[in-house]
Amino acid sequence: MDIVGNIINQLSKEEVRFFKLYHSRMETGERKDILLFDYIRKSGNQYDEEKAFRSLYQGDDKNAFYRLRNRLMNDLNKCLLLQHYNEEDTLMSINLYALARFYISKSQPELAAYFLKKAESRSNQIENFELLDLIYGEFIRLSHDILEINPETYILKRRDNQEKIKQLRSIDDVVAVLSYRLKITQNFAKSDQSVVGLLQKTIDDFLHDPEIRKSPKFRFRIYTAASQILLQNREYEALEEYLLRTYKEFTKLNLFNKNNHDTKLQMLTYLVNTLFKNDKLKLSLQYTDQLHDAMEEYGKALYDKYLFFYYNSLVINYSKLDKAKAIQVLEDIRENRKITATPFYEIFIYLNLSVLHFDLGKYRESIRFMTRLHQLDSYKNADKALQFKISVTELMIRYELRDMDYVTYRITRMKKEFKELLKQEQFLKEKDFMYLISRMDHFGHEASFRKKLSEFIDKHEDTEESDTEIINYTNWLRDKTRKKRAI
Repeated sequence: MDIVGNIINQLSKEEVRFFKLYHSRMETGERKDILLFDYIRKSGNQYDEEKAFRSLYQGDDKNAFYRLRNRLMNDLNKCLLLQHYNEEDTLMSINLYALARFYISKSQPELAAYFLKKAESRSNQIENFELLDLIYGEFIRLSHDILEINPETYILKRRDNQEKIKQLRSIDDVVAVLSYRLKITQNFAKSDQSVVGLLQKTIDDFLHDPEIRKSPKFRFRIYTAASQILLQNREYEALEEYLLRTYKEFTKLNLFNKNNHDTKLQMLTYLVNTLFKNDKLKLSLQYTDQLHDAMEEYGKALYDKYLFFYYNSLVINYSKLDKAKAIQVLEDIRENRKITATPFYEIFIYLNLSVLHFDLGKYRESIRFMTRLHQLDSYKNADKALQFKISVTELMIRYELRDMDYVTYRITRMKKEFKELLKQEQFLKEKDFMYLISRMDHFGHEASFRKKLSEFIDKHEDTEESDTEIINYTNWLRDKTRKKRAI
C-alpha cells in the first residue's frame, strides 16, 4: 500500500496550496521533496515508484529516495495537523492534551495544567471518556508539583469517568453482538418486525443496566450498527422502516443536538436514498426538504458538507419524476464552485447530464456532455473501474447515434485500455455486453447472435448487479431487440 500516494491523492486544493506555502517559508530553489510531491500528484492512481526514483536520483541505491519519501510523508502529516488544528472537536482535544504532555516534558507544570484544563473541557463536551482518563491521570501526577491541584478531586473524577468507560464497553459489547446477529440473519425484506425484535432481544440478553438503555450515546451506537448492516445487506425495506421509526423516536425524545448533528444529517440522507431505492419518490423528496432545513441549523455548521448530498437527492428523484427538472438542478450545481471543486462530484454532474439527455432521446446532447466528462482532469485520475463503466455507457450513446465505426474502434481500444479488468469475473457482464453491442447489426441474419442476446437478457434479468450500471444493459438490449423485431 502506497501511504504517501494515498495521502497526496486525497488532498483538497486548499490543502495542496497550504502545503506549498508551508514549505516555501523555509527555503527556496529546486527541492526534491516538492518535485516528488508534484510527480505523485500528477500521476494519481498511476504513480510508478521506479519512474519517480529514476527521475530524481542517479544509480541504483534507493536509500536516499526512501528517506526523501519518508520526510515528505512526515512533512505532509505535520502540515495537515497544523492546517486542521482546531477544526474538529476530537482532534482539538487530542492536540490540547499533546501540548500539555509537551510542557510536562519541558518541566513547565503550570503551562501543562493550563492546557490539561482546556483538554478536559473539550473532552467533556464531546464525551471522550477514554481521553479524559488520560487527562485525569496527568492531573494527579501534576499534583506533586502544583499545590493548587487537589489530587482527591481528580481521583474522584477518574473513578466516575471509569464507570462511564465501563458503560461504553457494555454498549460496545451489545453493538458487536447485534452486528454479528444482523449479518447472519436473512430475509428482513418483508417486515421490520424481525429487525426490531432482534434489536430488543440482543439488548435484553447483554445489557441489564436501565440507565445505559436510556443513554443517547447507546441509542446512537445501536442506530449506527443496525443501519450500516442493513445497508450492506441491501435490506432496503427493513432499513426504510427502521430509519423512519428511529428518526421519529429520536426527534420526539429531543435526542438530536449540536454534538450529534452530523448523525442527524446522515440519518436524513440515508432516509432519502432508501425511500428512493424503494420507489417512494414523493416521500423521499419530503425528507429531502427536511434535510435542507436541518442543514440550516446551528449556523449552517455542516451545510457545505451535506450540500452535495442534498443536490444528489433532488437529482435522483427528479431523474424519475421530471427529467427536465433534474437537468436544471445539475446545471445549477455546475455553477457552484463549492461542489465542483471536489473531483468526484464534478464527474457526477457531467455523467448525469449525459445520462438524462440519453433518457430523453437527445443523443447529441448526451454525447456532448460525455465528451466534456472525458476531458476532465478528475476523470483522468478516476478509478479504472469507473472509467470502464463510463466507457461502456458511451458505447450505448454512440450506437444510438449510429456511429458504428466509432463503436468498433472504441471497443478495440477498451480491450487494451481495460485489459486487466476484463480478466476479472466481476466484469464478465461488461465483456459480454461489449461483444453484443458490437454485433447488434447482425440481429436479423444470425440465429447464433440472437440466441446469445436472449441468453444474456434471461441471465441478467432483475439481478442486483444492475445497481452498478450507469444505464441498465439488460433493459437497453431488450428495448433494442423489440425494435429490431418490429422492423
